[in-house]
Amino acid sequence: MPNAGNRQQPWSFWMNIGILGVGHIGKTLSRKLSAAGHDVKVANSRGPETIDATVLFTGARPVPASEAVDGVDVVIISIPLDRVPGIAPMLAGVPAKTVVIDASNYIPGRDSEIAAIEAGQVESLWVAEQLGRSIVKAWNSIGSDSFALKGTPPGTRGRIALPVAADDDSERAVGMALVEDTGFDGFDAGPLAQSWRQQPGAPGYCTDLTREEMPTALAGAEAARLPKRRDLSGAAIAERYGERTNPDTEYLVRLSRALFM
Repeated sequence: MPNAGNRQQPWSFWMNIGILGVGHIGKTLSRKLSAAGHDVKVANSRGPETIDATVLFTGARPVPASEAVDGVDVVIISIPLDRVPGIAPMLAGVPAKTVVIDASNYIPGRDSEIAAIEAGQVESLWVAEQLGRSIVKAWNSIGSDSFALKGTPPGTRGRIALPVAADDDSERAVGMALVEDTGFDGFDAGPLAQSWRQQPGAPGYCTDLTREEMPTALAGAEAARLPKRRDLSGAAIAERYGERTNPDTEYLVRLSRALFM
């Protein structure tokens, strides 16, 4: 992969990756990235023996959380946002050259209230602040069903694009390359301060847009309207499916397009 941006880090194409969290998004990350040839370690908060075999069948290895972040090129966080402060001590010893990618979203009702985000702080800036390091925001903008089922090879007509935001150009390039490896077009969404444009409630969130459609969606996001739209979507999903069940991809995309675009 070509070098880019500030750090000029000579990233190899195949990477050692640690994934924290094996929920709906984390388990698909595990499957797709290991199937793409990366060396993947996965961890959850309950221990490696509790990780289901379906998470591992393409080659990922279950490990304790501390081992998942040890000696890797990339750490991917896919956990409820309010749990991020709890992993900060573990990530404090991770070298600065390791790219940390946040795939999480703030979901009121699931997460404990985060006052700074409620007051308007960009979610990924809050995460970077908690961890005390630069991060990449990626994979947070797609529903888990679409993520599992709708990946396609590069060049496929109608391929879904996923925005990737980061302050460091080299880190953003890594994030975009890995998004490509999971079956989607990586879309350069600029610096982390603009990543609110891919948060829940925005036109580019869970609407399964193409590379050509994504610029208009990101440009059309209205920060003040995101929380209300996010909460409307959550209420509609809970009424139809219950509090803890993810909707199927077609329903979620229809709902998100109706509410967010």
